[in-house]
Formats: sequence, C-alpha cells, structure tokens
Amino acid sequence: MKLTQGCFSYLPDLTDDQITKQVQYCLANGWAVNIEFTDDPHPRNTYWEMWGLPMFDLADAAGVMMELAECRRVYGDRYIRISGFDSSHGWESVRISFLVNRPAKEAEFELVRQEVAGRAIRYTTVRKPAEHASV
Repeated sequence: MKLTQGCFSYLPDLTDDQITKQVQYCLANGWAVNIEFTDDPHPRNTYWEMWGLPMFDLADAAGVMMELAECRRVYGDRYIRISGFDSSHGWESVRISFLVNRPAKEAEFELVRQEVAGRAIRYTTVRKPAEHASV
C-alpha cells in the first residue's frame, strides 16, 4: 500500500531533480526547509524526528539536497519528508510538505469501525501487524 501524505502523494515518487525544484521554490519564497524521518507514518503521528535543524536563509537547494542524501544514507529504510515553513505574519505554518523517501515495504493501515452508544459509529485507523515469513 502506498502511503499518501503531503503534496504530490498521488503522483509517482519525485525524482531528485523534481525535489530540488520544489526545495528551490520554498527557498525562493523565503521559507525555512527541514528534513524529518519516521518509522511510524500513522496519520496522527505528527512528531517525526528532525534531521538537524531547520535550514533558514539558504539561497541554493544544493545544501538541502546534501543533507537529504546523508539522511537517506543513515535512514534509508524509513519515511523521509521535506517541509517548507513560512514564518511570515499571518501564516506562521508549514506551507508545503512531501515525502522524499519510502521504505521497501510500506506500512499498512486499516479502518476499524466500532458501534457506540446511541447507534453512533466511531472509526479508527490502526496499523496492520507486520506479516512474518514462516521458516
């Protein structure tokens, strides 16, 4: 199952050239760029691990791409995303976020329905347990 989080999630994975152009777009708008990684891509997990500090005041995407290459080298078996943070008054929020790396075997989730009082229905997203190969 292909995880769909952030911009471009229904498109094929971005190439490094396409990632560079998106990072350059963030920098041209004056947004801070950061790299994050996780092994728990649950939709409610907003606390991904940061790779270094957010990169402010860069002029060229090459610096971000060097950091991305190093993050992929160390955490290539995890999800990695890039975010662009707009600190201007009135926004002060992430303006763009997209995945730039996926593990070979993607996490799988399922929707669980539960009936509660008053015939109301609650839905919960749960991660499917990993399948173990028999030896």
